[in-house]
Amino acid sequence: MSEQPESAGPSLASKLTAEFVGTAFLLAGVVGSGIMAENLSEDVGLQLFQNAVATAGVLVALILALGPASGAHFNPAVTIADRLLGGIDNKTAGLYIVVQIVGGIVGVIVANLMFDLSAINWSTKDRSSGNLVFAEGIATIGLLLVIYGVVRSGKSTLAAFSVGGYIAGAYYFTSSTSFANPAVTIARTFSDTFAGIEPASAPAFIGAQLVATVVGVAIIKVIYPD
Repeated sequence: MSEQPESAGPSLASKLTAEFVGTAFLLAGVVGSGIMAENLSEDVGLQLFQNAVATAGVLVALILALGPASGAHFNPAVTIADRLLGGIDNKTAGLYIVVQIVGGIVGVIVANLMFDLSAINWSTKDRSSGNLVFAEGIATIGLLLVIYGVVRSGKSTLAAFSVGGYIAGAYYFTSSTSFANPAVTIARTFSDTFAGIEPASAPAFIGAQLVATVVGVAIIKVIYPD
């Protein structure tokens, strides 16, 4: 996952398609499993467990399927980190971020429609507390450390399972349930369901994720300088 040489492999069109489709399916998984969990149980703890397991499973599968094409970023924070670490050029990074955001929104709309909700159903779930914003920073740093720690230690084949495992765990050890992804944050404003976040709460989450990306890259450079 990530740090894929620019000269190798698929065309830019293939990479962008993989990022769009992967992010769309990731958000369909996140939001769709949250809606299903609400339909199946009134126990919030069980709902969170179902959402976490489903999200982790979808993420592992998508990374395995699409990683060879694009590096399976599905996350502007990962793309920015990859750019700062020299694994991707400015043009490709910018295009990745655009298709990730659009793909995420499409994925949420698809999830809404699958469960017979309005295509766009703005969230009213307040997540503005300072501790939640702080948690997003921690979640994002941890995600980047897992991704680049695995890749730079020469264990790229384990990246999908490591990332899926981290996200499943981070749903529980962070108070924000670990969005750790600006595209996910934006997309989740489009669904007033279990996994939603109100638009007014999104900017602080995104700000924390971006600051954490810079911090995460600095830590990675110290631990794995080469």
